[in-house]
Amino acid sequence: MEVFENLKANLVGKNARIVLPEGEEPRILQATKRLVKETEVIPVLLGNPEKIKIYLEIEGVMDGYEVIDPQHYPQFEEMVAALVERRKGKMTEEEARKVLVEDVNYFGVMLVYLGLVDGMVSGAIHSTASTVRPALQIIKTRPNVTRTSGAFLMVRGTERYLFGDCAININPDAEALAEIAINSAITAKMFGIEPKIAMLSYSTKGSGFGASVDKVVEATKIAHDLRPDLEIDGELQFDAAFHPETAALKAPGSNVAGQATVFIFPGIEAGNIGYKIAERLGGFAAVGPVLQGLNKPVNDLSRGCNADDVYKLTLITAAQAVHQ
Repeated sequence: MEVFENLKANLVGKNARIVLPEGEEPRILQATKRLVKETEVIPVLLGNPEKIKIYLEIEGVMDGYEVIDPQHYPQFEEMVAALVERRKGKMTEEEARKVLVEDVNYFGVMLVYLGLVDGMVSGAIHSTASTVRPALQIIKTRPNVTRTSGAFLMVRGTERYLFGDCAININPDAEALAEIAINSAITAKMFGIEPKIAMLSYSTKGSGFGASVDKVVEATKIAHDLRPDLEIDGELQFDAAFHPETAALKAPGSNVAGQATVFIFPGIEAGNIGYKIAERLGGFAAVGPVLQGLNKPVNDLSRGCNADDVYKLTLITAAQAVHQ
């Protein structure tokens, strides 16, 4: 896909180091092979160095990656102390030592937090909660951001759109929805998408009514007030947001309707269903979810992912690290 060729080009000379905690997993190793051969991203694998080295040497990969064995990490005690300090009374030294030995996601997140790597990709054999929880506890969200959210890059040929939030926030209130819209604009720009943000609803400009419509209207106002520089409009039905002829009838004069590139769904049910319809019926490739709003990038794979998914999400994570 052209979008990933552009990401690769933007990463040249950056030497972004991305930790992959599930370093012995075959899909991770296949993605590592491709990352080493095709990009300048440096994969940092967690696991048994001998096992990983043997596998990659058989695949013709002799260097260009790093391996860290959490069981024999020279700076382990320093990491324990840093974790205890970060959790501020919520984790004892004994608990910190135990979790860093037993949970590769905590170990990987600490590498990110301490600035030893630039980002993390996990989830091939771990649940979303197992991947995201340590990131929220340790890396936390950026200043003035109260929550993380999940966006999908939707690609079909030369078409590129961003859908959010399809993964994290179940029923965001108006303030949360506004924040999701603003963070999605940042993600869209990273992918070379000029954000024209549609705040989606079952109503267009007062054609329907109810609490859900009111929420979207309020979210649009909040987002406008926070970021008056962004092109954002709502509430809009999807057809009015996407189809120029329908937009001319339902939302004349809108600078977003009929030409939206970023679609913000009112809740996770609509978002999750929407991206899967676009993927399965519309023929779009769905890449993500890309986690937004964290101080440093951490992204979550589906446990049903393949090596290509790992490769793409690692590129995205590296791009987020450089973009920040």
